[in-house]
Amino acid sequence: MDKADMTPADESTGGSTPPSRKRKIPLRTKLAFSSGAFQEAMLGAAAMTTMLFYNQILGLSPTLCGVAFLVASIVDGISDPLVGGLSDRFDSKWGRRHPFMLVSAFPLGISYYFLYQPMDGLSGTGLLAWFITSMVIMRLAQTFYNIPHDALGAEFTDDYHERTSVFGYNTVIGTGATVVMGMFVFWVLFPSTPEYSNGLLDPGRYPTLAMIGVPIIIGAILICTFGTRDQIPYLHRINRTPMNVRRYFGDLLELLRNPSYISVCVSWLTIAAGTGIFYTVTTYTYIYAYELSTEQLVIAGFVKLPGIFTALPLAAFMTRWLDKKKTVIMIALVAGIATAWPHALRMIGWFPDNDYPYLLWMLFTPLFISSLIMPVMAIVVDSQLVDITDDHEYRTGNRAEGLVFSIRTFAIKATAGLGGLIGGFGLEFIDFPENAEVGQVAPDVLDGLLFMSGPLYFIILFIGVLFMGLYRLNEKRHQEILTTLEERRAAGD
Repeated sequence: MDKADMTPADESTGGSTPPSRKRKIPLRTKLAFSSGAFQEAMLGAAAMTTMLFYNQILGLSPTLCGVAFLVASIVDGISDPLVGGLSDRFDSKWGRRHPFMLVSAFPLGISYYFLYQPMDGLSGTGLLAWFITSMVIMRLAQTFYNIPHDALGAEFTDDYHERTSVFGYNTVIGTGATVVMGMFVFWVLFPSTPEYSNGLLDPGRYPTLAMIGVPIIIGAILICTFGTRDQIPYLHRINRTPMNVRRYFGDLLELLRNPSYISVCVSWLTIAAGTGIFYTVTTYTYIYAYELSTEQLVIAGFVKLPGIFTALPLAAFMTRWLDKKKTVIMIALVAGIATAWPHALRMIGWFPDNDYPYLLWMLFTPLFISSLIMPVMAIVVDSQLVDITDDHEYRTGNRAEGLVFSIRTFAIKATAGLGGLIGGFGLEFIDFPENAEVGQVAPDVLDGLLFMSGPLYFIILFIGVLFMGLYRLNEKRHQEILTTLEERRAAGD
């Protein structure tokens, strides 16, 4: 083999047998890989305000806000698998993933800024166009970072449990960053004032939100990209077969024939959409139904903190005890019931009034239970997708981490995208008023908010559980697949 034809893995071993695929990943690498989650955390914390900002502050109707999220989701549905397929076959001195990650940093930061800093004087069509343009560019930039980033994590190791650890660190750090960013947004950027009982309704605070997110987003991406560059020699050999339409759709169709992939895709997208509705609408619910201040909303961040510390050991224990499929099913059911419980009880009049001294305890204890276990589900789903990548290579002979993990990136964006779409149309359906005042919203409109935050959320999670029941891989089957793959790789097939 000529040196020019060697992959980084070949060069690291002089063209001989590549390093062992069942290897432990250094803690430093796991932390560098996970540092990229800070950009997701910043985007996620800001996303809690997006619908409120464009609807209640700028006056765009909920339906038009939903249209903006719809357009962005359609673009995601096209671009995510395309970028995933491109990154699977891209070749450079920096490997196939890192160039995509690097090029995403500045467009993502800049488009985020403009999303929360629209031009003065816009209204109606102009404001909608600004919303859609900023959102689409931001989501495209996310695609160029998130999909290669996730595919990179999938390539680190073939060890069944070590890959759970890799994505476990990413989920735990991402969850912790999201909690911290959320508390920062509510407590520091949007404090309550005599003029605004809830600071999220203060239009003067949004320019600061726009400014402060830019260095966090760009810095996180650059740290992750440069911090994991030394792992390039240990990654899978690049598939040098040129990318074309036939091969792309061939890989995609093969994945769509895989029942485990369909199971995870539909289940995770359903759960992500439900979570997006919850976070979009529950901001309204907390403000208008429970009349909470931004300082009280900070408590919702505090109750999520324990889940950061228990997620990794709990994921390891549950996947060894129940395996991955049953772990996701159990967590989704328990979390769905716990999260929906207070809002369902308020609808039927069995929940305390807003002046009850222990209201916050009653409201946030179920959220604490849900937040204790939900990070485990994200960890396990990521690990399932890596196993599906091995299954895809077993079936086709091709590695397709980027294509497989495009569903994860789409699910993350669907949390805001599909959630914003359905939440926007839901707010229009219940006739939520413009420039609503706390304490002045009609009871039937409040019941609509409570339904979307509670019973509807559980129903959507239950549908996701049904689709997860189609998943077929387990540890024994995965080991059989890996044994076959190792034999093929050793034979140079």
